Amino acid sequence: MKLGPAILFCPADRPDRYPKAADRADTVILDLEDAVAPARKQAARQAVLDSSLDPARTIVRINPFDTNYIAADLRAVKQAGYTRIMLPKCESAEQVQKLAPFEVFALCESARGINAAAQIAAVENVSALMWGAEDLTASLGGTSSRHPDGGYRDVSRFARAHILLQAAAHGKDSIDSVYLDINDLHGLRIEAQDAAASGFTAKAGIHPEQMQVIREAFAPSDEQRDRARRLLAAAAEHPGVFTFEGQMVDEPLLRQARATLEGR
Repeated sequence: MKLGPAILFCPADRPDRYPKAADRADTVILDLEDAVAPARKQAARQAVLDSSLDPARTIVRINPFDTNYIAADLRAVKQAGYTRIMLPKCESAEQVQKLAPFEVFALCESARGINAAAQIAAVENVSALMWGAEDLTASLGGTSSRHPDGGYRDVSRFARAHILLQAAAHGKDSIDSVYLDINDLHGLRIEAQDAAASGFTAKAGIHPEQMQVIREAFAPSDEQRDRARRLLAAAAEHPGVFTFEGQMVDEPLLRQARATLEGR
């Protein structure tokens, strides 16, 4: 099933939120990791076991390999019938290989993880790469992933681009990091539009209200679709390079126009 653009993290120990999350998002990530306190891990696993969400639209974020939780997490996911898992703090191809036959969404959020993105993306059971700005910054000893104006610092921008490029190079989906300011829907829209224009498959969110903003940002506007149609129609009459509305057009721009009409 094609990964929709609006992905929502939901604390796994809050089953009361599962239905709303599934209603608002294209894909729900039931989070057993950061969203769940250690004392609540078992309750969260039981909630996953008791749930009945659509497996094709559900991912379970397990705890990383450097914890004592991962074995119990994997048992719960398997017993619940879910087949898609997100591995946080993923740092090597060997880690995801150990998780086969689960379909893995590799969350690279450390220097080692970003550096190993190419090897991770090449593993057969990896479906997508995602990057995590805040964990990455913390792993580097930094204090903020963004400048005061909200824009990412250079190291975050590099990690974001690297994940996108390595995912694309290996034919895998790419998921942009979350936008933490829940009330700043305008900032979210700008960042999601940039993610879509850059080539990301999807963007993750942390609140149901962010889902529609992300979905709209990834959907081409009527004006963009209209221009793409007119551009492709003009191309049918002009073999080779030609000028369209003051712009030189060659095959890369035609590919972008086709992607616009295909919803990417």
